[in-house]
Amino acid sequence: MKKIIAAFDGLKFSAATRDYAIQIAKENNAHLVGIFLDDPFYQSYKVYDLIGEEGGISPEKQKKLLAADEKTREKSVAGFEEACRKAGLQYTVRRNKEVATQALLQESIYADLIVINAHETFTNRAEQAPTRFVRDILSAVQCPVLVVPAHYKPFKSLVLLFDGQPASVFAIKMFSYMLPALKEHPAEVLSVKPMSQTLHLPDNKLMKEFMKRHFPKAAYTIMKGLPETEIVNFLKEGKQTPLVVLGAYQRGMVSRWFRPSMADVLIKELKLPVFIAHN
Repeated sequence: MKKIIAAFDGLKFSAATRDYAIQIAKENNAHLVGIFLDDPFYQSYKVYDLIGEEGGISPEKQKKLLAADEKTREKSVAGFEEACRKAGLQYTVRRNKEVATQALLQESIYADLIVINAHETFTNRAEQAPTRFVRDILSAVQCPVLVVPAHYKPFKSLVLLFDGQPASVFAIKMFSYMLPALKEHPAEVLSVKPMSQTLHLPDNKLMKEFMKRHFPKAAYTIMKGLPETEIVNFLKEGKQTPLVVLGAYQRGMVSRWFRPSMADVLIKELKLPVFIAHN
């Protein structure tokens, strides 16, 4: 039984993370672990909220605000547990009180998959997705990650991005191994090539031989142009809601088009779940 982690900010609970994680865990008979990252340096209030009538920090105000935050976090945990029980899942809840980034990266060593909302910040600031927190996790994580949009919408198909490089094949392998039940969804391999090249699939024979064993009914689409433009347009124009699979995110890794900005573009421009894996 595989271990899937759903990462939560208990002060800004993501129902989308919960729902995507439950869907995937249920379809794949996985154990779901809800990790609530109660970072000690992060509260819902700001410093000026602590100022008393006579000036200076008011211990009474701070005590009340801390108690309110704890109540919010407990409510988030209870809501997650209730949803897991209703879904009939095997689940665990863990509240980690270490620094959020360090805690989640440590958890990733012992997980098969992390599910996280693209908008998570673990600060009072709102940021454009993918946030700095999410980018930091993606660049150093030790397992695949499913980055999900703000609102849950069940995916009905798979789009596997492929450029002929090992990183893209590795991501497809990991998806196949980790989430075999999801291979029941219609799958499409999407490649984008430079204008100067032919429309032949990279490593055509080898790739189709590999795909026959993992996604035997997969369709193939090959286009020309700039990947960042063509992929986004293709996905926006699609009639179904897909889950997108792509390769390397690690900073510094060389890839023709699965570079860090590719994942950033997809997460920013599309409200779709994105499965990211790198070796």
